[in-house]
Amino acid sequence: MYIYPDNLKSQAVLWLWQLRDIGIIGIGCLVSVFALAQLHLLLPIVATAVYAFLTIRFEDTSILDFIRYACAFFITGQQFYEWELLPDSIESGGKQVNK
Repeated sequence: MYIYPDNLKSQAVLWLWQLRDIGIIGIGCLVSVFALAQLHLLLPIVATAVYAFLTIRFEDTSILDFIRYACAFFITGQQFYEWELLPDSIESGGKQVNK
């Protein structure tokens, strides 16, 4: 069943996947079947199944999106921290202390 997007700006969805993901999964299944039949390799079908599982969409997000966002935040994204020492006459609350 093809479900057309409500606001015309969101991605088109077929069952639990976006149409782009359905295409990738379909091509992956074809390559996997040929690799299994001709070369007796099981790795392509496992990779296709893992990709199909990671791209299942619930409420416009998928597990793969979450992993991408987490990697961007923790690994590849720039983290900027600014540290400075406060003088002895200023407490951590910003109040001046007379010593």
